[in-house]
Parts: sequence; C-alpha cells; structure tokens
Amino acid sequence: MKPTKIKMIKNFSRMLSRQSIHFNKNKDSKSDLQLKVEPGKCQSIAADRIESIMSKCMFESSTELPKVVIVGAGMAGLSAGQRLASCGITDFTILEAIDRPGGRIQSCWLGDVVAELGAQWIYGSCINNPVFTLACQENLIKPPIYRYKPNSGLFLTSDGRAIEHSVGLTAYNTFKQIEHQAYSLFSLGSDCNHGTLMNFFSIRIQQELQDFPENQRYDVARIMFGLTNNVRSRWGADLSQISVDQFGSYIEVPGGNIRLPLGFVGVLAPLIREIPDSNIKYCKPVQTIHWDTAGECSPKAAVKCCDGEEFTADYVIVTVSLGVLKKQNKKLFTPTLPDEKLEAINKLGFGCTNKIFLEYTKPFWLCQEGDTKLAWSLDELMEKDDWVKGICSLKEMAGGKHVLQATVSGEEASVIESLSDKEIAEKLTLLLRQFSGDPTLPYPYNILRSKWSSDPYFMGTSSFMALDSTVGHQCDLGSPLPGACESTPPILLFAGEATCPGYFSTVHGARVSGVREAERIIQLTKNKALLPHKQKQEKMKTSLP
Repeated sequence: MKPTKIKMIKNFSRMLSRQSIHFNKNKDSKSDLQLKVEPGKCQSIAADRIESIMSKCMFESSTELPKVVIVGAGMAGLSAGQRLASCGITDFTILEAIDRPGGRIQSCWLGDVVAELGAQWIYGSCINNPVFTLACQENLIKPPIYRYKPNSGLFLTSDGRAIEHSVGLTAYNTFKQIEHQAYSLFSLGSDCNHGTLMNFFSIRIQQELQDFPENQRYDVARIMFGLTNNVRSRWGADLSQISVDQFGSYIEVPGGNIRLPLGFVGVLAPLIREIPDSNIKYCKPVQTIHWDTAGECSPKAAVKCCDGEEFTADYVIVTVSLGVLKKQNKKLFTPTLPDEKLEAINKLGFGCTNKIFLEYTKPFWLCQEGDTKLAWSLDELMEKDDWVKGICSLKEMAGGKHVLQATVSGEEASVIESLSDKEIAEKLTLLLRQFSGDPTLPYPYNILRSKWSSDPYFMGTSSFMALDSTVGHQCDLGSPLPGACESTPPILLFAGEATCPGYFSTVHGARVSGVREAERIIQLTKNKALLPHKQKQEKMKTSLP
C-alpha cells in the first residue's frame, strides 16, 4: 500500500475515532440491529472500511500506469484530471490554450456584482447534479437558496406599454404548457416529423390565442412570441434550426435553477486542488493530435502544440468544444477521424449566446422587482433587420443594484462581436427608451460583454439538437477511437457537454463526460494489468493432459 494511501486512511480513522458509530437498521422494529463502537476502538475498523473503498479505485503496485494527455482545462478536462489523480494515475498533462482554467466558465466582477460571461446557472439544484455537489463542498451555496423566478417582472411592448400583470402571468403559463408539449414529443417516439421548434410554437400559439378574450389577444400574442426568444437564449440558436422532435431529449434535473453569488468559477476549486500545479500547462494551444492505430509502439499518441512542444501519451482525452471540432477537425487529427465521428460532428448543432452587462451610476428601476421582459410581435421577430430583436429581457443582476444584463443568441450574437461598446450601448439605450416609453433614460457608464463566437478556442457556447441530429450522434461523438468493434484498444477519447446525451449544453454534462472518460482509462488500465494473469491461466489449461 502506498504511503499516501496509508496517510489518507489514518486521517479518516483519526476523524472517526473521536465519536462512536451507531446504526439503527429499522427504527420501528423491536429488535433493532445496533452497532456501537466506543471512542478509541473504531480506528482499525474505519481503516479497513476505507481501505476497501479506496482499493476499488487504486491500483496494485505492480500495475503499469498509463500516460495521459487531456486537451482543454474546462469542466470536462479538469473533472477527468481530478478523477485520474484521485485513483493514482498522476502521469497526465492538461493542455489549455488560454491563460486560465474553466473554459466556458468565466466569472468577472463588475461594480458590486459578479458577471458571468459564460455559464451562469446550475440547472437542477439537488444532489443528483454533480456540479451542485461541488458547489456545496466549497460552501458556495448557503440557505436560503435563491432560485430564479422566470415569471416575475413585467412585459413591455415596443409601443411603450406595460401589459397588465394578470394577463402576462396567464400568457406565460400558457406558453410554458406549449413548451412542455414540445418537450413531450421525444418521449412519445412518433415516426412523424414535426419540423422545427419555431414552427411548432407558431402553430400552437395561434391555436391557444383563440381561448383568450379578443381584447387580450394582441398582448398575449406578443408575450408568447417574445418568450420564444427566452428559449432561444437557452440554446444559442434560432428556433428554426432546432428539431422539435429531439427537443425533449434533454433531461431536466429537478431542484430549480440557481446561480452562485461569488461566481460559477468557484466550482473549479475542488478540482484544481487535487491536480498538481505542474500537470496543467496554460497558453498551450494544440496544433495536431497524432493517434497511431497500426503500429505496435508505445505511447500510441503524440500531441503537438502550436509552439512546437510535443507530448506523448497512451491516451488522449479531447475536451474541446463542438464548435472547434466543426472548424478544426481536419487539421487537428492525424489520421483523420472516421466517417461516423465526422457525421456526428457535422449533424449536431452548436450555438452561441453572448451576454452584455450594462452598469449605471444610478438605477432607474426598482430593485428585486423582476426582469424587464420584451413582448415582441411575430412580425417584429421575423424582420431580421436588427440584432436587438434577439433579446428577450433585461435582467437585474442579483446581489447588486446598478447592473442590467441582456442576452443575445444565434446569428445576432455573432453580429454584436464586431460592434464597438459605444454602438452596443447606444442600441440598448434606444431599446430601453422604446419599450419603457421614457426617452430620458440614461446611457450606461460602463459595459462588459462576451465574445464567444469569434474566439478560436471556443467558436460558440453550447450544443443543441439540430434538424438532422439524433441522440445516436451524441453517443457517436463521445465514443472512443478505435471503436469497440476493433482489435486495438482505445487511444483517442472524447469528452465535453456535446458528448453527453441528456445533459448536453450544461456544466454538469461536461463534468459527467470528463469523469466518464477517466473511468474508461482506469478500467482499461485494470484490464491490461489482468491480461497477463488471464493468459497464464489459459496457458495452464491448454497444457493440462
């Protein structure tokens, strides 16, 4: 047993020996099974238990451990590295193209609030979400938990009117029912092609409008069509590009959506702590990944960085975004990826959501009264003449009083990246004046924004199910190479949110995928260690008379 392992066991034992252990098998039973270990007597028992638990992960001292290269220090890459390190595989290198960890997690201070340029929400605040548990371990979440309430605030129209709250609430709830119907199509498994998500919404909204009083239909239509922008911002793409039949393949984790007051970046801390500093190389963009399936030499892979430095490996875990794979796959991999993998890369959708934060000297809104929601008409949305029509609301930043957030998705998100801060501030001020009906609203004195689409190391923010996408494509994207049907063991592994069916486009999906590929390497290493023993047994069987 390794010294580090003994030290960990002793530390756990010392902690447990301070108190007795008391188990009740059944509180209602008269013959309760009770195990009571007095203080000072549980050390050896605790050590045995923990050693047994850890032995499932750790390797025998004679096991030849692999050399691993992980491309990308986002949530997937760091999760893979942490899992490998915790199981005793420490000969790994994480190559990160930029000067910080986190990938599409990027938190910044703006005035008195944390601005999330990337991932903002923990989707599903319960222990079934591995990112939620990371946040709890770091004490980043403290009761009472603030859960986002999307139905708060007022809807404003482009002619400067505020829609009555009761009408807005009814229209909102009706739209959520339509959204749930779209979500349910996947589980129904119909062979019928229902087309795009936008087409489905348009038909159902028109149908539901007939149930509203005639004098409310104008406003209700604007609210519900305006809410399609809200769905759009979640997936980073125009709803005419999203398959309604695959929309429900996304699995919602219960518990509501929460944000971390001190920044999403905090969830990286418990991962980075378990990875030696020297194992992460920053400012190391990768030029080529050469994976050898024909030769007998080891290591099987070589990763060449743009600065000329080369890293050899038995396994390479690729965690770059789907956007980068779409743009760079021909240059990045030698030999080229097989057709099945390329089809998955091409068929899956990859969108972009950019955020704009506006800081004001004095707020012109009442704090904690909800979002300012924009009720666009269908005609306004169909006119693709202005990027501001991709905005669904302006949100007050929780924890502060001077900052508003606007979210822009799809093609409009790419458009704003070429504009100056001044142009964006002017456009958003005109938008606020138009919808509020107040031409005196001030300009912001500071602006902060993201530019994910034009960043060559991301090329967008998250994956979505496009018209030709299937869950099978997500599985193919996450499958190792060589594949299961080939005689050569896997060399090239893939992780990241786009490779995680059900949890795509989420941080917890990225974490699940990183741990998945680390576990694959752990199992392959154990299988390789058992191979000589199995071969010896087979030889003994064949030599028997």
